[in-house]
Order: sequence, then structure tokens, then C-alpha cells
Amino acid sequence: MANRILVAGFAASLGFAAIPAIADDITLRIGSGHPPGVVYAGLMQSYFQPELKKRVEERTDHTINYVEGYSGSIVKVTEVLEGVQDGIIDIGGFCYCFEPSNLPLHAFQVMLPFGTMDPVTSLRVAQDVYAAVPHLQNVFEEKFNQKLLSRITDGGYNLGTSFEWETLDDLKNQKIAGAGLNLNWLEYAGVTPVQSSLATAYTELKTNVYEGWIMFPSAWVNLKLHEPAPYYTLIGFGSITWHGLTINLDTWNELPAEVQEIMLEVATDYEEETGTVNQVEYDKHIDTLKGIISVNEIDPAVRADWAQSLASWPQTMADELDGQGLPASEVLKLTLEAAEKHGYEWPVRYEIQ
Repeated sequence: MANRILVAGFAASLGFAAIPAIADDITLRIGSGHPPGVVYAGLMQSYFQPELKKRVEERTDHTINYVEGYSGSIVKVTEVLEGVQDGIIDIGGFCYCFEPSNLPLHAFQVMLPFGTMDPVTSLRVAQDVYAAVPHLQNVFEEKFNQKLLSRITDGGYNLGTSFEWETLDDLKNQKIAGAGLNLNWLEYAGVTPVQSSLATAYTELKTNVYEGWIMFPSAWVNLKLHEPAPYYTLIGFGSITWHGLTINLDTWNELPAEVQEIMLEVATDYEEETGTVNQVEYDKHIDTLKGIISVNEIDPAVRADWAQSLASWPQTMADELDGQGLPASEVLKLTLEAAEKHGYEWPVRYEIQ
């Protein structure tokens, strides 16, 4: 990971007084299964990396360089957690949706659909819950040999399709893609769910593997999903904080203390960037889509009906995960209360026993 320049040893070999400083030329392998066109991955490349390099090199004698592995070039979307754990990459960004067995509780906001569409509020809710439930942070070090650097929020989820629709009945015979737990948003409403990932979304929409995607508008624009699916319906499933940026624990422990401190600082700022950038870009991307495809705002009654169809699901998830020894009921109750504390009113107020 780090090529140390042993200044003190070199000086001693020449008969000079030893110089205690040691400068590191640090090379970090960083990547994601997603392409930079996905906002959080793009911010890893355009914000986290240059900010870390700049601040370390301005404030220390160390240098930072990167080996990049985006778009699945080193690890696929389903391999990032394990890739960081095994040291295949040092720093990785990924969606918890691809780790239902390893991180079943970390998708807790998905278990409460039709939440806030504001990414900053979603992030604040997640931050409150993480602060109250240490397991959410600690499990990365205790089980997966890595440290959670940043929580990552998404833009608000809507539904993009290759056909126009207005009611749930219009979706009954259609195949709609999602990832992980949000497939339940479809299944409970009587819609046929298909597991997929953004890495293959364009081709699979183009070839009619499925007819739509639960997706935020940035992907519909940046990944050109509007081409095979020219209808985007604003239903407001919610903005979800269910990605993470992690670093291999062995790599972390090898870093100089001053670099660790700066990395945590940059990671905190990056976390905030995922909220503010998604917040700003949401309206911009909706406006872009309105100029090239059909964008429809769903009747609030349809949204309420869809939310009502899911009313029993959060308790089902709480019971299942409580049975695995996880603090799921506590986490879901805290999430509901935190959202309300930050000013959000649920269309259906889920009850967790």
C-alpha cells in the first residue's frame, strides 16, 4: 500500500544526525461496481479522491496516488464488500442492496417506503439512527475487516418505464426491476419484480428483460435509460441512504495518523456531498427528462394506495431480523421518529411493535 521513504535511515547512512520524519508515497486502490455516471461513484472520483489528495499533500509530507477501478473493472457491484474485506481494493463504494445476507439491517430505510424524497433529510435520519445504534457502524470492523468511512444517500426513487401508466392495475402484468429489498415494494403491490443492477440496466431494458426500473432520475439521465424507457413517473418512493464507503482495516491501520485524520474529515464532507449534490441535481434531472421524454406526476391517491399495500411489510421485516438477533424493531422505530423529527409526514404511518 505505502512505499515509505526512510529519510532517517538514509541520513544515518551518510553519518548525519537522524531525522525522525518519515514520508509516505501512498497508493490506494479505489473503486465501485457502478460507473461514475451514478452520483455517489462520480463523487468518489470527482470529490473524495482529489480532496483527500489535496488536503494530505497540503498539510503533510505524504503523497496520495490512486489505482481506480470503477464500472466493475476490479470488483462487480455484488463483490465490493468482500473485495474490500480481502484487500482486492483498499476503498470501495457500494449499495447494501447487494448484501442482503451480510448486511440485512443496513437497508432499513428501504423497509419504510414512501419516506422523504429529500436526500439531505434522508441522510440526517440515517445519521441519527447510526448514532443511536452502534451495531450499524461496528459490524464492518467486527465481521468484515473494514471501516465505514461514509454513509451515502441517493436521490429520490421514482419509476421509469417503457410504457405509460396511471394506476397500479396498469402495472400488474409488467416486469419491473429493482435491487434487493425494494423488490418488495413491487411484490406487495402485485407487480412482478426482477432483480437487476444499473450495470446491466440499459441493455436489459432495451431487450425487454423487464419493462421498468425503480430508480432515481440521475440514472435515467446519466445512463441514458430514457432511451429504452421513455416514461418517468414521479411517485415518490423516497430517498434512501443505503450505500457505504469503506476502507480495508489493514490498509487503514497502516496509514499515518495524520492521514487517517484527514481521511475521516474528507469522508465526512463526502457524505454531506452525496446529500447536497443529489438534492440539487434532482430538480435539474427532472427538468432534463421533461425536455426529452414523458414525465408524469402520479395522483396522490395512487401513491397512498401503494403505500397502504405495504403497510404490513415493515413489521414483517422487523420480526424476521429481530429473530436473527439484530435490533431491527429498534432501528425502524427510530427511523420513523427521526423522519418526523426532521419534519416528514408519512402517507401511511407504519407501526412497529
